Amino acid sequence: MDDQQRQEYWRKNLRLLAVLLSIWALVSFGAGIIFVEPLNKIEIGGFPLGFWFSQQGSIITFVALIAYYVWRMDKLDDEYGVDELDSASANTTGHPGPAGGGH
Repeated sequence: MDDQQRQEYWRKNLRLLAVLLSIWALVSFGAGIIFVEPLNKIEIGGFPLGFWFSQQGSIITFVALIAYYVWRMDKLDDEYGVDELDSASANTTGHPGPAGGGH
């Protein structure tokens, strides 16, 4: 991968992170703090929706966003030909192959 491709790969990674963290912030602060009063008029399982978002919703959203990030980065890695296993083993042994090289 040349420098231009590395920069493009990194830009796409940072852009994805920015979007996902913005969604998480919107859910955490927006639904759990800013819009809590209107959301509290709706109940789920006997609990106000605003309370539910502040206690569970932001955590569940964060875990879902992590899962999406992993899935999307796997696709981005494939697109740019980045293989974590080859990179990790090349960095530890100086040549491609299993980590430690079995030598």
